[in-house]
Amino acid sequence: MGDWAAGQILPDIPRFYTALAEWLACLLCMREVVRRYLGWKFAGVAAAAFAVQSVFLILTGGLDGPVWMVCMAAAVFLMFCFLRISCGASSLDVGYACVKAFVLAEFMASLEWQFHCFLYYGLGIKSPWVGGLLLMAVYGGTSLVIRGISGRYISETEQMNITGRELLFAAVIGLSVFLMSNIGFVYSNTPFSGGYASDIFNVRTLIDLGGLAILVAYHIQRLHLRVQHELESMEMILHNQYTQYQQSQETLDLINYKYHDLKHHIIALRAEENKEKREAYLDRMEDEIRSYEAQNKTGNKVLDTLLTAKSLYCMRSDITLTYVVDGARLDFMDVMDICSIFGNALDNAIECEKKIKEKEKRMIDVSVFVQQAFLIIRFENYCEGELAFEQNLPVTTKKQAEFHGYGLKSLRHTVHKYGGEVDIDVEDHWFRLKILIPI
Repeated sequence: MGDWAAGQILPDIPRFYTALAEWLACLLCMREVVRRYLGWKFAGVAAAAFAVQSVFLILTGGLDGPVWMVCMAAAVFLMFCFLRISCGASSLDVGYACVKAFVLAEFMASLEWQFHCFLYYGLGIKSPWVGGLLLMAVYGGTSLVIRGISGRYISETEQMNITGRELLFAAVIGLSVFLMSNIGFVYSNTPFSGGYASDIFNVRTLIDLGGLAILVAYHIQRLHLRVQHELESMEMILHNQYTQYQQSQETLDLINYKYHDLKHHIIALRAEENKEKREAYLDRMEDEIRSYEAQNKTGNKVLDTLLTAKSLYCMRSDITLTYVVDGARLDFMDVMDICSIFGNALDNAIECEKKIKEKEKRMIDVSVFVQQAFLIIRFENYCEGELAFEQNLPVTTKKQAEFHGYGLKSLRHTVHKYGGEVDIDVEDHWFRLKILIPI
């Protein structure tokens, strides 16, 4: 049969096929970012996007050279608009997904059309039914493979948090793949042009496949680095909480020494000749000390130390911290896990209260009790303003968000070790963090 494309000028990919590939690729890559619409509303947006993409590419068919390049750039912009409208993610996340979708679409369209031309010109099979089945097989098969690969590494509820540098790197790969794979069709006299049409098809398909593989490998490596960074951050937070506990224990010992010394001072003062006002002051002072001694006896020494340290800090920050805690119920938990749960929860609550200008509204309440077969740990604090949530956790408001927000993740990770769950909600300016652990 010889070279099936020798001496023939093969047609370019039909514009409708290209539009379909770009639309499908957007749907596949859309799984990696948080969706804004679901159900019928999303179906309407997707149908409108497919119609716009198809009409635009069909109307701009037949153009070549630089004008064709401009039209392809416009097609990519339409893909970006489809993703941006459909997804509640940042522009950087959407741009990153758009680059991957474009390279995937180029590969799908190129692979299908290479098979199509081989059947049509090489084997003489010119049935439109065969062409339709081939289109569904290649596009559908490629979609299933990509979905299977990406499904192991993506989260449909978590932001990708793409940086500008990562987007630029992906965009350079995408642009390079597009130029290298299509330059043989636009210009015949280049180092990347083939002598036969089949050569150009091979070059285009293989370059698209290579570019797609690079982007997928880069994305997987990026996710691995991100998970490693999160684990290291949570481990550091846990270690810091335990270190704070040790320091608090030393502080508490010092306070106890001072407490006993103070009682001796009171005895000595009473032995002296005192006025009624001083006597009343000493009585009040002794009552406060007795109250202070009682409020830190929860039944768990680790929790006593933590609450004492946090109470002292709250007093210095004009924050009212109250708690009703049955600390004996925590005896089954590891010391570092207690530090992680109570340390992270109270640190977040204190940080929130410090932002409130009216000091009388700075309130934190902690309770630990058993109800039925569950240990319930509840933290409540007054808050102002609206909170955004991601994966049922409040989104950090700090700058450089990729380096913050691990405190509650560490808390949730610790709770899951005991088969428990964490529930967070905000109602009537009260932030509530509730932990349920089966016992």
